[in-house]
Amino acid sequence: MKESDQKLLEKYLQGLTNDEENMSVEDMLASGDNAAEIKRILETEWNSDYNIVSANKEKLDSLLDHIHKLIRQKKFRDRNLVLIKAFNLYAKAAAILLIPLLITGVLGYMHLSEKDKVVTAVNIPAVKNEVLKSTIIAPLGSRVSFILPDSTTGMLNSGSKLTYSVPFSNNRNIELEGEAWFDVKHDAVNPFVIGAANSKVVVLGTSFNISAYPSENYIEVVLAKGKVRFSDQNGNEGTNIYPSERLIYQNGNISKTVTDPSKYSSWKEGKLVFRGDQMAEVGRRIERWYNVKVVLADKDLEKYSFRGTFVDDSLDEVLNLLSMTSPISYKRIPRQILKDGTYEKEKIIISLRK
Repeated sequence: MKESDQKLLEKYLQGLTNDEENMSVEDMLASGDNAAEIKRILETEWNSDYNIVSANKEKLDSLLDHIHKLIRQKKFRDRNLVLIKAFNLYAKAAAILLIPLLITGVLGYMHLSEKDKVVTAVNIPAVKNEVLKSTIIAPLGSRVSFILPDSTTGMLNSGSKLTYSVPFSNNRNIELEGEAWFDVKHDAVNPFVIGAANSKVVVLGTSFNISAYPSENYIEVVLAKGKVRFSDQNGNEGTNIYPSERLIYQNGNISKTVTDPSKYSSWKEGKLVFRGDQMAEVGRRIERWYNVKVVLADKDLEKYSFRGTFVDDSLDEVLNLLSMTSPISYKRIPRQILKDGTYEKEKIIISLRK
């Protein structure tokens, strides 16, 4: 590496570069040239300050600002290598202070590029025995695949959030809001525990779907293989769930039925599947899938059910098929601007056909 480039990198770390110099450093990171030398300089910098982190918060804040700027820049949106290299280079600093913010920034960037992305969670030791919280978010209208530090894989559905602590492997407890599919790595010594809406699901190694949206008054667990145990907030003994079983927890009551698990995991492949679902459930799933608000204008609509499978179909295509196979009509109301300058969701009014 040229001496001038080394000085420029050091200046960049101190937050003293202008916009033109920032671009030069970011081009250097993106190209991959001199990667070993860059890593050595960064590691030396952070090692020298490792025991006095609090005194260097401004430096870390400046560095994070540059990382976020790099992520947001349009010219790098199709160059995922930048994200990987930047994350690896700055992982140590992020673990000390800023990893939750960095992960959120990366997720925001990923959502800009494609609907379905993969997030790899890194198990970085906490500093001074502090427990760090990491969160993975699937924005409305998107799905996000993830790999947790213990090699458990899964996918978050639209409008969902998963939170876990670092270190993770010996304490595999997570919190879930929304819907997720899990392929849990087997570990008999350290069970995988999901907390959702004052209940918990204990897993040793299995594949299953769980839905626990805060706005809905039930929890649903559908098992594909393995065995899980569901317990409510009352501390009852718990209920075992076996393959092809669907458990519903609602108003303090637990019910189980036999079902086809593929119906409840089809969303992972981008399929919106209805198999005799009541209209209220159809409306909720359309809301999450297309990031709209569905209003059932007639109470009698709850009597109707719907069957259909959609793959990458538009909202209009779904609504048209609904209206052709059921005695309903619909109206789309465009987004309206609110007093605070934000926009409300597009509204879909579904009524009984007169």
